[in-house]
Amino acid sequence: MKDDNRKRINFSRQAMASELKVINTKLSAIHNDQQIDANRYSILQYKANLTTHPKKIKKILLLMIKNKIRLPMFAAISAALFSTATFSTATMASNGVEFTNQDWQVVCDNTRTCRLAGYQAENNSEFPISVLLIRRAGANAGVDGKVKLGGAKESSAKALMQLGNRHRISLFINGRDYGETKPFSTAAGNADLTPTQVTALLEALTKSSKIELVLRNSRWQLSDKGASAVMLKADEAQGRVGTSSAFINTDGAAKSNSTVLPAKPAPKLRFVAPNPKAVASDNKKFVMKSSQLAALMKSTMKDADSDCPNLSDKSPWRVSRLNGSQLLAQHDCWTGAYNTGAGIWVINDSKPYKPTLVTTNATGYDKGKITSVQKGRGIGDCLTKTDWVWTGKAFEKSHESTTGLCRMIEAGGAWQLPTYVTEVKMVR
Repeated sequence: MKDDNRKRINFSRQAMASELKVINTKLSAIHNDQQIDANRYSILQYKANLTTHPKKIKKILLLMIKNKIRLPMFAAISAALFSTATFSTATMASNGVEFTNQDWQVVCDNTRTCRLAGYQAENNSEFPISVLLIRRAGANAGVDGKVKLGGAKESSAKALMQLGNRHRISLFINGRDYGETKPFSTAAGNADLTPTQVTALLEALTKSSKIELVLRNSRWQLSDKGASAVMLKADEAQGRVGTSSAFINTDGAAKSNSTVLPAKPAPKLRFVAPNPKAVASDNKKFVMKSSQLAALMKSTMKDADSDCPNLSDKSPWRVSRLNGSQLLAQHDCWTGAYNTGAGIWVINDSKPYKPTLVTTNATGYDKGKITSVQKGRGIGDCLTKTDWVWTGKAFEKSHESTTGLCRMIEAGGAWQLPTYVTEVKMVR
């Protein structure tokens, strides 16, 4: 359940702020089915404001869940909190590091690879843009850069259509031309920055700078707001603070680069394909009433009314065999305005059943692989994703990521920013 709760609060505060603005202007369009999303948003808001309003938001959270306060009232409460809270959030889970400050964010995965993503200023949606800087762990790790231009507005969409090997993006910093990027990749949807451009960009981001990406007569301006704080957080995550390889404060570095943290190996998982045609060890067919299944699965949750409010409704249970002694059980758990979640459990096919909850946020299951994809807001320009794979006896988390801030870069989000990665090997 800890992984599920962390997933629900994983969206950035900037995304929450944008969403609340939309909510407050469309209260008349709110329907009853949005109430569940409101309760889930209360959890997101609780995480984002924990450091600034720990007592106040805790009371609001409990009030929201227990008394089913509707979305309009939640929006008003959240807006009040946003008016006094600082726009900076950090999450340091055991799996990785996430930190957002103004128009920049950093996400480091469990191998200590850090990805820094910057965007246009939030009030400049006509020319959406994002730059991604990738740095792996280790003293000698370099920095790779990519740029992605959004096409949310007609003007930028027309410019995007001109992209090709003959039409490359140029980087300008404070009016100085740092040349063209590498050719635009249609498959990847972005262009790689040259080493010279990456070096110039890193220096510019440590101070107030005007950073523009230019294609013919169109200019996309990358914000520098929040970049220094994000770069410092990346230095902390990789143990670079005070060393010459640090993004920030490299002048007069006292520490040797030998103190920089090394990369951590990704966990290795064995994916075992389930056998839905396996014969039960006792040769008996599994039979259980829906009400009995619901009661059995309820025991796996501390607060089933919040985690899986649809557990006891009339929607059908979906039970399939994993092997000769274990079953996978699925049931719809909740439906919100633009997200849904199903519960997935593993149980024994005979007593003792020993039900084990995998997630209540599943959006897909296929041949031993569970996926959860949740939108940060209705238009779907930012997502979070978690995957699990069957290892023969249990489902293990294999991937967790976000696509970055909700800045209209493209449908489905700008980048893949993992917080947890693994090496999955298929076992036949």
